[in-house]
Amino acid sequence: MLPRVLRIAALLVRYRLDDVIDDAHRFRLLRWARLVVPRAPTEIASLPRGERLVLALTELGPIFVKFGQILSTRRDLLPADIADALTALQDKVTPFPGHLARAAIEQALGAPIGARYAAFDETPLASASIAQVHAAQLPGGREVVVKVLRPDIRERIDRDIDLLRALGELANRVHPNADKIRPLDVVAEIESTLLNELDLQREGANASLLRRNFLDSEDLYVPEVFWSHTSAGVLTLERVRGIPVDDLAALDAAGIDRLRLAEKGVQLFYTQVFRDNFFHADAHAGNIWVDASRRDNPRFIALDFGIMGTLSEQDQFWLAENFLALFKQDYRRIAELHLRAGWMPATVRMDELESAIRAVCEPYFTRPLSEISLAAVIIKLFQTARRYELTLQPQLILLQKTLLNIEGVGRLLHPQIDIWATAKPVLERIWWKRRGPRAMLKRLRQRVPEWLAAAPDMPQLAHSYLEQVTTGTLQLRIASEDLRRLEANSRRGSPLAVRLTLGATFALCAVGLQVFDTQTLRVGGICVWAIGAAAISAIAFVSALRSR
Repeated sequence: MLPRVLRIAALLVRYRLDDVIDDAHRFRLLRWARLVVPRAPTEIASLPRGERLVLALTELGPIFVKFGQILSTRRDLLPADIADALTALQDKVTPFPGHLARAAIEQALGAPIGARYAAFDETPLASASIAQVHAAQLPGGREVVVKVLRPDIRERIDRDIDLLRALGELANRVHPNADKIRPLDVVAEIESTLLNELDLQREGANASLLRRNFLDSEDLYVPEVFWSHTSAGVLTLERVRGIPVDDLAALDAAGIDRLRLAEKGVQLFYTQVFRDNFFHADAHAGNIWVDASRRDNPRFIALDFGIMGTLSEQDQFWLAENFLALFKQDYRRIAELHLRAGWMPATVRMDELESAIRAVCEPYFTRPLSEISLAAVIIKLFQTARRYELTLQPQLILLQKTLLNIEGVGRLLHPQIDIWATAKPVLERIWWKRRGPRAMLKRLRQRVPEWLAAAPDMPQLAHSYLEQVTTGTLQLRIASEDLRRLEANSRRGSPLAVRLTLGATFALCAVGLQVFDTQTLRVGGICVWAIGAAAISAIAFVSALRSR
């Protein structure tokens, strides 16, 4: 591991990334290494720090490229310029030999290639850090693509994760803002994402559910999964053809209505999040194609289903209500929702939070709505709320990144698209269907069997409750995030209080022994027992200071 650490340190210094790491004195050892590490060429040194970080990660290899892509979703931790630069990381690496892919597929499927596929092309169509894709044909003549994991990829990921975890533990000890950044949590999130991508059967299940959600859709096509030719190490999908969404010249040549396509992209995002609660969380331009056969009513084609997102029912509710309040510029409502959702402590003053939200949003709303980035407003709101100890789940952070990607694709297709006018009616329509009278009646009908099953126990429960009230044996248990924080602070403070009390007690003992004990042996006029008590007092005080 040590040679790998030294190589990383040398690269950080060579690309002059000290300012990306931190300006704290604890990290200036990296700057001393400039004496022995060759200087970066002028054309590299003059680049913005985000671009220099991209170059360094690319040189470190494909696994670190993947780390960078995952970190780009954590805009709550990274400066905006670095997060923007990391989104440009391209996960393209040298392909591994086709005969190794053939052997891996045969091992995963438990049969020779010829027994499963009528044809198999050993030349890959695409190659990435985790897997690569080959064209093939099923016995019936159906064209498919076969995705297979790279050889030894799990061992490489485990090795690099161990290294990242060690670096995270170091940062946790010495970084002045470790309690806010939580480096070990970030490493755990990266590990979870990568391990999920190593399970191609899981990716197949993601694709299958998304296809079911949009079966016969006019807006999105999802390729079919062939489960008989799929396992944890191999994924076989229907082969699709289309135009990459960022190839504007090809879209224009095909006569695609780009404005209509851009509007559909925004509508699809809200449909996935608020209708289905299952959204494609890696929707950058490389994973989205356009069906070239549909000019006037264009349709997207989704690719790569390794990273998908879901929200809890509570977060989905609070997020939708926040969006609707934002569309109406109701800042008081946004502040109330943030507090009621439990995203921040109940001790935050409502008027202060409302004022901070207004300060963020008003400068945006002075512009025409077509020029306002909804994603930028949402991210700015979350950044502002962090000053009030905002706590967000990783899935909400993933949603921010997805919204940025979708909006970026929309403005790429048509720079004048009005994101607000497109999104608002879609969200209102979906949310009315989810929360309207019909939806409420449907939920009631679903609950009736549960209530009927519980009905026989209700009289006994009511009797037990009333009995406890009358006898004074009723116990009330309260659980809340604020109480948990108070308990945690109390626990952290208890050892400190014990040490301070112990130190003060022995200090008083030392004074008392020195003044009142005239019988004990003295050294230099000081009571021996007083010296011992003073020493214990000093140790207790030093220990208390170190534990703060």
